[in-house]
Amino acid sequence: MSDCGCRPTGLETTSQRRALVVALGLNAVMFVVETAAGLHADSASLLADGLDMATDASVYAVALLALTRSARFKKGAATWSGALLFLVGVGVVLETVRRAFAGAEPGGLWMMAVGLLALAVNAYVLRLLARQRSAEVHMRAAWIFTRADVIANAAVLVSGALVWATGIIAFDLAVGLAIGVYVIKEAFEILREARDA
Repeated sequence: MSDCGCRPTGLETTSQRRALVVALGLNAVMFVVETAAGLHADSASLLADGLDMATDASVYAVALLALTRSARFKKGAATWSGALLFLVGVGVVLETVRRAFAGAEPGGLWMMAVGLLALAVNAYVLRLLARQRSAEVHMRAAWIFTRADVIANAAVLVSGALVWATGIIAFDLAVGLAIGVYVIKEAFEILREARDA
């Protein structure tokens, strides 16, 4: 019986699993680091990025579960990932607006240091997942999540530098808000891909 090419080979599945396990572990660690740093530094953008890391870790976990499942399950996993990302994006926007009214004093040096670490981690994960992104929809969803993270990390790094140099907290709030809006946009992209899969 000939191979229809409907499912990934054992080698592809092993490669995908390895990439997802590494991505899951790194994002789980960075969730703890960024959330703790965000609370310590009173930074909306670091907290937003930390919450996004938690979402990514859960998406990688779902993608791991989907590896040997049917195309229908994979489509459902991508849909779940997109819906979760949308909820996180809305939560980040609401928290940033709350901080704008409640007040905050973000620490620019903390933002830069942790933002740089997060950027390095996500750049590595993005490169790891780039080899798998042409695979099924659940792997493309994982890659889209990570691409959004790299952009968010760079924005946190820049806003930290601006807060440190000027003392203007609006840079932190603007980046926190921008991360939330961007996360919502990426959620719609994942949901669209899942629908079309």
